[in-house]
Amino acid sequence: MAIIGNRISYTDNNTTLEGYCAYDDASSVKRPAVLISHTWVGRNQFVIDKAHALAELGYVGFALDMYGKGVIGNNAEESAALMQPFMQDRAKLQQRINAALTAIKQLDGVDSKNIAAIGFCFGGLCVLDLARMGADIKGVVSFHGLLDAPDNNPHQIINAKILALHGRDDPLASPDKVLAFQEEVTQAGADWQFVSYGNTMHAFTNPSANDPENGYRYQPDTDRRAWLAMKNFLQEIFN
Repeated sequence: MAIIGNRISYTDNNTTLEGYCAYDDASSVKRPAVLISHTWVGRNQFVIDKAHALAELGYVGFALDMYGKGVIGNNAEESAALMQPFMQDRAKLQQRINAALTAIKQLDGVDSKNIAAIGFCFGGLCVLDLARMGADIKGVVSFHGLLDAPDNNPHQIINAKILALHGRDDPLASPDKVLAFQEEVTQAGADWQFVSYGNTMHAFTNPSANDPENGYRYQPDTDRRAWLAMKNFLQEIFN
């Protein structure tokens, strides 16, 4: 087995984007693919590593790009400035992530009828919006994602299955937001699961997160449990 990684250029209107695709070259059979949506930082090594981990599971991993080729936030202020336009214009966000879905469907070796998406923090919101759009994908997984509903597609029927993996003490997804999200996806007819991990803060999958006073902390046990939950979910939706 050899995991191959390639940079993939694609576009959203006039914006050039650069994703990263990883796959096992031991097989020429078309296989399920998983989009990976990054945090507010941008398409960095964290999601590239996730693409390789998914390739090792037998999928095509595709770390998408929401910001543009080479665009990365170097600190919290820059990352917030990059993310905010998409938070303020959810149609822009939805168009941008849909461009990644279009790109992955066109890749050799991808079974275009078996696609899922996972996302972290801001990326969790992005993949949830992909589901909210009624995208023709099997399912989405949000890791400590933002849960706020968009205001541009109320009462959308959700076809993709949803797995939301959440820290009980995440300040960015308070209990009232959790309840609102659960009500939203119920009303949309979604097949959804919501896992709440006790004594767990925001960014629990990110080894560099270490700011418990503000509710951000890497928690390796939760990280491991959440990844296992994702693996089980992907096996279910692709079978």
